[in-house]
Amino acid sequence: MQNGNNRRNYSKLDPAWLVEIPHLLDVQIRSFDKFLQASRPAEERELMGLQEVFHTVFPISDTRNLYSLEFVSYTVGEPKYSTDECQERDLTFSSPLKATLRLRIREDYEGEKRDKEIIEQEVYLGELPLLTDKGTFIINGAERVIVSQLHRSPGVFFDDSIHPNGKRLFSSRIIPYRGSWVEFTYDVNDIMYVHIDRKRKLPITVLLKALGFVSEKEILELFYEVETAELGTGRTKREEALEGRVVAEDVLNTETGEILLETNE
Repeated sequence: MQNGNNRRNYSKLDPAWLVEIPHLLDVQIRSFDKFLQASRPAEERELMGLQEVFHTVFPISDTRNLYSLEFVSYTVGEPKYSTDECQERDLTFSSPLKATLRLRIREDYEGEKRDKEIIEQEVYLGELPLLTDKGTFIINGAERVIVSQLHRSPGVFFDDSIHPNGKRLFSSRIIPYRGSWVEFTYDVNDIMYVHIDRKRKLPITVLLKALGFVSEKEILELFYEVETAELGTGRTKREEALEGRVVAEDVLNTETGEILLETNE
């Protein structure tokens, strides 16, 4: 009969089976260091992280290509307060971010653009939050961590929903790789609206006019085929032939100037 007091000790393992516990925060800390590249000289920085962001945005030019703002380099300063001081004073643990920018002014000389003046200056952009040794950020005295969010794939998406009155309403959403989200919706009165960055809705005509389609005729021509018809001809002599059709621009009485039909009627 086996003795019930026999025990096996598995707490002692052969040294060959011992695995060193890695520094679990090393991935986040090294990733943030690569993002900043603060310790590397400006001319030796790789095209990634903050360096890549600046190169993506710059240069910025005007429509006539007479002024252009170019990126030269950036510097990350030393934090003004320590992590403990930031927590005590409800401050953000950050460093000043400065960028050296070059303004290139050109002039048009006999059809050729030549540099007229070049101004290079260091510009203060703001405070950049820094990662602590514990892999956290201190924002307004509170310790925070970054949580990855779901990234929506860019593209155009269509959807529909049923209104309480039973009517089906359609909507579409434009999600760009970078920039504002644009959403188009219908209401129960078949009026289309646009939402930019999910803010208050605007009539779709406001967006179209901002894009350069100023007149109502230009807007109607985007959605309908416009036909020029003369009153009194075979197709317009009968009133029933005009039922359900709208005019793309005001119809005037050539003698009195009176508006007989307004646009979109």
